[in-house]
Amino acid sequence: MPAVEEVMKTQVAIIGAGPSGLLLGQLLSKAGIDNVILERQTPEYVLGRIRAGVLEQGMVDLLREAGVNERMEQEGLIHEGFELALDGRLEHIDLKTLTGGKTVMVYGQTEVTRDLMEARNAGKGKSFYQARDVTLHDLKNSAPYVTFEHNGEKHRLDCDYIAGCDGFHGVSRKSIPEGVLTEFERVYPFGWLGLLADTPPVHHDLIYARHESGFALCSMRSLTRTRYYLQVPSTEKVEDWSDERFWNELRNRLPCEQAQKLVIGPSLEKSIAPLRSFVVEPMQYGHLFLLGDAAHIVPPTGAKGLNLAASDVNTLYRILLKVYQEGRTDLLKKYSEICLRRIWKAERFSWWMTSMLHDFPNNDAFTKRMQQTELDYFVGSEAGRRTIAENYVGLPYEDIE
Repeated sequence: MPAVEEVMKTQVAIIGAGPSGLLLGQLLSKAGIDNVILERQTPEYVLGRIRAGVLEQGMVDLLREAGVNERMEQEGLIHEGFELALDGRLEHIDLKTLTGGKTVMVYGQTEVTRDLMEARNAGKGKSFYQARDVTLHDLKNSAPYVTFEHNGEKHRLDCDYIAGCDGFHGVSRKSIPEGVLTEFERVYPFGWLGLLADTPPVHHDLIYARHESGFALCSMRSLTRTRYYLQVPSTEKVEDWSDERFWNELRNRLPCEQAQKLVIGPSLEKSIAPLRSFVVEPMQYGHLFLLGDAAHIVPPTGAKGLNLAASDVNTLYRILLKVYQEGRTDLLKKYSEICLRRIWKAERFSWWMTSMLHDFPNNDAFTKRMQQTELDYFVGSEAGRRTIAENYVGLPYEDIE
């Protein structure tokens, strides 16, 4: 093992350079709070991840506060509603009307990440990509630190706090001793087969389709790039799905009018994402705080994953502002409690959308009829539609006092 280089110091060590780590770093830097980001992958690998693209108003506002909104304002698509395709008919959920003016923005996670990377580079923020053997130390003490290898040299980073933004498989959550965390998990017996293509969207709004053959989603990244999804068994392999097979099955699951309008083209990318619901409690241990997928996973049906990560960032950022500007260290212990209130509500909505719109292989005839009836009940009343809309646009962030 190489000798340790000169010890570095920072106020906040951020593990992970995905959108949550980069957004937290950007906000802290703008507030004059020093931070260092450690990422085990290359920048190109991080940008190559194909992820969600529906941003709640709260996240849009946070990106504006971080000063990374210029391209989003130019290229992002504001959506005032979405469609539920239920057994061949379209039911419109008017988000703006039902929520008193709230909307969502379609802007891909890859683009959010790119904007944040460029802003960090412009601000000369310190980041270590391809950091190896990242290890967290003395998390319960007042002076935690992180060791890692970079370019064959071993480094030590002393800090006040550590933000674990390194995802479900990252080192942050695994650094918490066994027995501290309680895990809640549900693994679904299917995944989403996604296809990215340079084709115009089949509809100006997103379409969430319930069909006897399985769920489908028509989404988009822009007016010329689309992202479509099909529910497939968890045992499926992406190489068994040709473009032709995908497009044919998507047509099958859409209402006739939309199926006829579907424009097809060669896939730019295809992948299968497993679906799970997952939460750990608490989301902090000593001076380590977990954010985003390190602490919780939601099925993508409710468009909550990236938005929940942004909510965590907002909460930790506001608390750290109080710490460094007012000396309010008492707020640190409230981080997990504040985050989890919002997380469990989003988990419920994502679970509900998944349960209502997907075909579960073991559901009997009675359960399937209950699915249909519950959906009919919700879309058949203004109160039901408002409930769906309020959850979809996202709950407001809590004030940190």
